[in-house]
Amino acid sequence: MFPGQEAVGTLLSSIPSGREEDWNGKMSEIKKKIQSVLPGGAWTQLHDTSYLPPEHSDVVIVGGGVMGLSVAYWLKRLERPRGAIRVLVVERDHTYSQASTVLSVGGIRQQFSVPENIQLSLFSIDFLRNINEYLAVVDDPPLDIQFNPSGYLLLASEKGAAVLESNVRVQRQEGAKVCLMSPEQLRNKFPWINPEGVALASYGMEHEGWFDPWSLLQGLRRKVQSMGVLFCQGEVTRFVSSSNHAETPSGEEVTLKRVHEVHVKIDHSLEYQPVECAIVINAAGAWSGQIAELAGVGKGPPGTLQGTKLPVEPRKRYVYLWNCPQGPGLETPFVIDASGAYFRREGLGNNYLGGCSPTEEEEPDPENLEVDHEFFQDKVWPPLAQRVPAFESLKVRSAWAGYYDYNTFDQNGVVGPHPLVVNMYFATGFSGHGLQQAPAVGRAVAEMVLHGNFQTINLSPFLFNRFHLGEKVHEHNII
Repeated sequence: MFPGQEAVGTLLSSIPSGREEDWNGKMSEIKKKIQSVLPGGAWTQLHDTSYLPPEHSDVVIVGGGVMGLSVAYWLKRLERPRGAIRVLVVERDHTYSQASTVLSVGGIRQQFSVPENIQLSLFSIDFLRNINEYLAVVDDPPLDIQFNPSGYLLLASEKGAAVLESNVRVQRQEGAKVCLMSPEQLRNKFPWINPEGVALASYGMEHEGWFDPWSLLQGLRRKVQSMGVLFCQGEVTRFVSSSNHAETPSGEEVTLKRVHEVHVKIDHSLEYQPVECAIVINAAGAWSGQIAELAGVGKGPPGTLQGTKLPVEPRKRYVYLWNCPQGPGLETPFVIDASGAYFRREGLGNNYLGGCSPTEEEEPDPENLEVDHEFFQDKVWPPLAQRVPAFESLKVRSAWAGYYDYNTFDQNGVVGPHPLVVNMYFATGFSGHGLQQAPAVGRAVAEMVLHGNFQTINLSPFLFNRFHLGEKVHEHNII
């Protein structure tokens, strides 16, 4: 019993029963009397702090899209013992209105040229095809991500045929079921295609197609919440670090940093909450370069490891939805034309989604998500109408823009720890194929955090060091 507790009990028991206004009239006097017998300062009401992040978390994940949630899922799934790791996910946009995840067209393919990318997608397709073995929650209905296994069809001109053939050889070696098709075979299987200018095509016969990104996002979020992962709506504005000096094998003196505290600014407020942590995961997508800078990444002399930035920035991409009553039917795959234009079927009502990545010279301003409709007329429609004659009479119904977490160095993912900010890990920079590879990347990052190395897929080519060493990952199938 603390000092004064007995006096408080006596005082409260002596309050006479009576009318409500009598009680209200005595409140001021009661407060004063309670204050006089209790230790502490002036009487104040307790504030609701449920919206604040915790003061301590073992792992803070910056970014609550599919990539960040996948890391959270695998950390909790692989932890030993259960409940050993406290994980906090910080997401500044709880509506996900600008997140790359939900603005994606939701494709998944094995048709890459780099073995590690193929392996990532092979595991991810297994994850998606057996989604409820991973993300089922007791007493909740099964998750349906609306997977459509219609495959990818990549078309190559005479100039690109040799590369396409070489890519398929690598894909088959990694276990992907992909076949090559001549122009005549293409015409026979897909009579709605005009094969003019096509020298060779590759077609994914299994485990390729598309799914609903929003359903996957919600399924992951529901699952990790059931596993005890904490969420906070807010923006990471600062890292508090300690540092010490070391020397590399080559004799370069470097500063090693360790993040001890993450400052989270609460949405629509001037408040921020410091969160002590042991590990930070940078899964902030298109904004992960900015988050890395906050931690001091790239803040050093040019040409040094200390001065090497995370080369990930937002790039705006358009997606158009059109209707074409005479368009390709239900067997339509996800088509990637030799021009770079692409489309897939959307639903059952002769609707289609598509677009085309701009050239470096055409890159639109990423400051907003406004759609350029002339880009469709000038760059997307002409090659698609040439390839699918029925699209001559299409009608655009709607369009939107989304962000790629674009890796300007080699358009491939950045996975694993930073060499100098020793407790910051990356899961970013996938330049358009992050959504489809997120299940496997999340597992890889969790393995690195928990065990200190990649255990199932060796993603060493995707480590941060390659930016300093100038060692690009040469992936031919970036869309």
